[in-house]
Amino acid sequence: MESARMRAPAMRSAKLRRVTSTSGNSGMTAVFSEGAGTPVRSWSHTAASENPSHYHDPMNTLHRTATVVLLSLAFGVGAQPAAPIAAESKGAPGTETALNSGLNAPLFYQLLLGELNVMAGEPGTGYSLILDAARKQKDPALYRRAVELALQARSGDAALTAARAWAQEIPGSSEANRFVLQILLALNRVAETAPVLQTLVQASPVIDRNDTINAIPQTYSRVADKSLAATVVREALAPSLKQPFHAAAAWTTIGRMELAQGQEQLALTAAREGHAVDPASPYPALLALELMEQGQADAETLVRQQLQAASTSTAADSAVALAYARILIDLQRNREARAQLETLTTRQPSQAEPWLLLGSLQTQENALPAATASLQKYMTLARQAGDERAARGLTQAYLLMAQIAEKQKDFPAANAWLDRIENADDIMAAQMRRASLLARQGQLPQARALLRGQPERRPEDVRLKLVAEAQLLRDFKAYAQAYEVYNEAANRFPDDTDLLYEQAMMAEKAGRLADMERLLRKLIAAKPDYHHAYNALGYSLAERNLRLPEAKQLIEKAVSLAPADAYIQDSLGWVEFRMGNNARALAILQAAYSKRPDPEIAAHLGEVLWVQGQRDQALKIWREGLLLAADNETLLGTLKRLQVKP
Repeated sequence: MESARMRAPAMRSAKLRRVTSTSGNSGMTAVFSEGAGTPVRSWSHTAASENPSHYHDPMNTLHRTATVVLLSLAFGVGAQPAAPIAAESKGAPGTETALNSGLNAPLFYQLLLGELNVMAGEPGTGYSLILDAARKQKDPALYRRAVELALQARSGDAALTAARAWAQEIPGSSEANRFVLQILLALNRVAETAPVLQTLVQASPVIDRNDTINAIPQTYSRVADKSLAATVVREALAPSLKQPFHAAAAWTTIGRMELAQGQEQLALTAAREGHAVDPASPYPALLALELMEQGQADAETLVRQQLQAASTSTAADSAVALAYARILIDLQRNREARAQLETLTTRQPSQAEPWLLLGSLQTQENALPAATASLQKYMTLARQAGDERAARGLTQAYLLMAQIAEKQKDFPAANAWLDRIENADDIMAAQMRRASLLARQGQLPQARALLRGQPERRPEDVRLKLVAEAQLLRDFKAYAQAYEVYNEAANRFPDDTDLLYEQAMMAEKAGRLADMERLLRKLIAAKPDYHHAYNALGYSLAERNLRLPEAKQLIEKAVSLAPADAYIQDSLGWVEFRMGNNARALAILQAAYSKRPDPEIAAHLGEVLWVQGQRDQALKIWREGLLLAADNETLLGTLKRLQVKP
């Protein structure tokens, strides 16, 4: 009995130093008193005056490299030059005026010596010289270089000093404030970031501010103290919460900060606050979708309300509708998902991705002509886009078209679609489909040989080949052989708990129940928080009416590890039914089915209703289950056992 429930899812201190640069027979010396703010300079070039050609002598490699770096800085110097010199061209009328750099000789030598010290292994000296020049010139490029030097020297405090000096000297510099924020976070001085973050947000252009706000959770994602991070972000976003155009995004970011620390209910409250400010905003709805994925069913109402309020004419609104459709498919609410996708493809027919998802859903439902039309529309749009994402989608479309042809028993057409797949990373998927084609034509040994013969370009290909072969055998009900392949895979990868789980599930399909229990108990011992194992073993015992108190204890353990899992709740309801607790079983199963309409849950819920005399309601639930999956073994077995024709 196979069921969805049983599938796993410091810098150096400054001091007086002499830096001497020689070339040929001449010398040039500069003395800097570091740490005193302004360098004291003296230089001698008597030899140069005696030999003017000195300056044309080749410089050594160190000098040449330093000069290249220096010149890259020089053209950034002079944001506020003391005496810019304009030289007007004497050429033809209309030629542009050239503005010379503000770089003078003393500054040139200071920067050169700073870079020479860095290259000579003295980053502290170079940092002091560059930072001093940056302060004098108020130049962003020099401040940036000082920060880079400090970071290269792994001196966070020095980098922070330079970045803060930059932000103070050039108050409108978002780049400077970003450096300050990033360095503070790297130094784990999270509590100091609120004013900087607030400045960054408020300084960003209004049209881009929501994007800035939405990026905040990622910026703070590596902070260990999630509670402190959430407090800081809420403080920084206080002005944005009072601005109607930004409040929804701000509340969404606050909600994501709460979600990062596991406060799902507070996250939902924040999403509702943002939605109340702007019901059409996609941001709270996207947060609500994340909460839905984590089992917060109450968040779905907010998503539906946003879709009603929005025109679904923007990319963000479409993202909500598309993500919602994906979640509905994951929840096996296919009819609702199809309705969302049909609406989306009608409103925005030039958006490619919904067509692919709709075609996939229609293929799953055996609506093959409609699926073919949807996939052809997608392929046309994807070829027009011509980007990497479209290329990946085309591979998926070709696989689906091959699957459609296979269902129609048009095997040459199926192979022709597979021949279009050229990306080496997708060849395995194509060969798995080819193997299925062979098996459908009665050539199961050849199909297995095809999979076994695939080259192993990556370490994970070994595992992928074995799993593909086992799944192929399972699809064609060769359960004993599939069990042996999973056994081989588990032996090859002994630390892979998912393979051990799959082997246990296949042992059950092959009728090797003792092996199944042994493998599941081995898995529980190896990974005590693997809730699927507790659930599978408990459900198997309940299904066979064996050791029901032990079965209930195992399932309750699974519930404690994954309280939002509808399949585990279904198992609990089923064991309660087996133990004669019909009223409790009914309440648990109704809650599980409302959370996740599933044919197997429908089978169990319908049987409890049937036994309690609510036969019309039982028939209704069973019919819904058949619409979800007409070939579900548990549901069909229940109807046969009870001799019911829904």
